[in-house]
Amino acid sequence: MSRTGQRIADFHCDALSKLLMKPELSFEKASELDVNLERMQEGGVQLQALAIYLPEVLGRGKFEHVMGQLELYRKKVEHSAQRSGGVKTLLWREQVANLRTKVETAPWGLITLEGVDGLEGNLFYLELCFQMGVRVVGLTWNHANWAADGIMEKRGAGLTEKGKELVRLCNQMGMLLDVSHLSEKGFWELADLSERPFIASHSNSYNVCPHIRNLKDDQIQAIVARDGRVGLTFVPWFVKEADEVRIEDLLPHIEQICSLGGAHHLMMGSDFDGISTKIQDLEHAGCYPKLTEILLKHYDEALVHGWLWGNAIRYLGEHLPEGGLVHASKRKRM
Repeated sequence: MSRTGQRIADFHCDALSKLLMKPELSFEKASELDVNLERMQEGGVQLQALAIYLPEVLGRGKFEHVMGQLELYRKKVEHSAQRSGGVKTLLWREQVANLRTKVETAPWGLITLEGVDGLEGNLFYLELCFQMGVRVVGLTWNHANWAADGIMEKRGAGLTEKGKELVRLCNQMGMLLDVSHLSEKGFWELADLSERPFIASHSNSYNVCPHIRNLKDDQIQAIVARDGRVGLTFVPWFVKEADEVRIEDLLPHIEQICSLGGAHHLMMGSDFDGISTKIQDLEHAGCYPKLTEILLKHYDEALVHGWLWGNAIRYLGEHLPEGGLVHASKRKRM
């Protein structure tokens, strides 16, 4: 537990990619990792989403790369961390009750897929990822793939027909959808198509900081209207156009999202280990108490608790799949 006593849910980090590129690192306490077990415990992080992201140096994304990072999660995060209390993997709605009612020494991990390039257009691979523990899928990184255009793709296209099939299958299985990195047209197509609330795991307000990766007001309102979630991210250039960014610079983003009805739809999505430049005093997962203290100077404790923990946990408790169901049998093979 952190020194503030506040539990943290963080919906995005790239520790797995860093472990992939530096296999000598230990998840338990390697200082090169912004998110490691020691820093999670120091910061009170009881739920950490760990993204499977395929670095561009790997070349064209392949399913073997996805499986490789899932195996890395098993060995580095689940298994090798067991000596220090372990990391349990969140899979089912029923497990969220433990998160809500118990303050445990062992944190939980949530496996996410950042871009479906490595599924190679094969929707059966999506089912395999589900069986292997993946519970959140973002269709793209910044560029185009077989499912959709990313936000940096100049043509700005939306979902492909195969991408629309993927959205429908995710809805069927109970796989949660993430629109961070998705093109603006793709965002609206997914919003119209998805029957389940979706998230933007690590995006801020475009109105406050006009970076292309941030969300415009109508996008935030659309997520709120569907009872989705917006993950406040700590990427400095998504926060403020300045050489030095402080924790206080996150407050205008919070204000803007709340002004659009998102007070109970805001959560954290740090992007730790995916950035080399950091917000001052918010350099790694162990710094969450500093963020908590500043938020409590400006906002009611119940709101702060919701942003750092409650809103994310409520979403998972309502929208993760129920354990024991055979989801794949509910559809025809595609």
